[in-house]
Amino acid sequence: MGTTEIQYGGTGRRKSSIARVILKPGKGEINVNKKPLNKYFPSETLKMIVKQPLDTVAVTGKYDVFVKVHGGGMTGQAGAIRHGIARALLQLNSDFREKLKKEGLLTRDPRVKERKKYGQKGARKRFQFSKR
Repeated sequence: MGTTEIQYGGTGRRKSSIARVILKPGKGEINVNKKPLNKYFPSETLKMIVKQPLDTVAVTGKYDVFVKVHGGGMTGQAGAIRHGIARALLQLNSDFREKLKKEGLLTRDPRVKERKKYGQKGARKRFQFSKR
């Protein structure tokens, strides 16, 4: 066989995005869909969102993060990755739970797009009403 590497996994979800996250001991590289974080998310805000759980428990630079993410848009994907990393960190060390919970990183954001209803233009918007 071979030597088994220590790795921790977590699944994160937000809106319609799903992220599978794997944490391995390393130099702190973050790869999203086989691309470096800087290439995948050009926005500083999104990069900050992704790194938030690592910063919260002060393990930045100690673990390599490998992510496979699909569905949704950029913001949803960043949120899903954040959720996945937080869950993976719990597997790594259950003592992190209190800090992560306090920051609200373990809670799955339940807000999703509301479905369009029949007889209406959208989820809430109605067609124009005229008395005559």
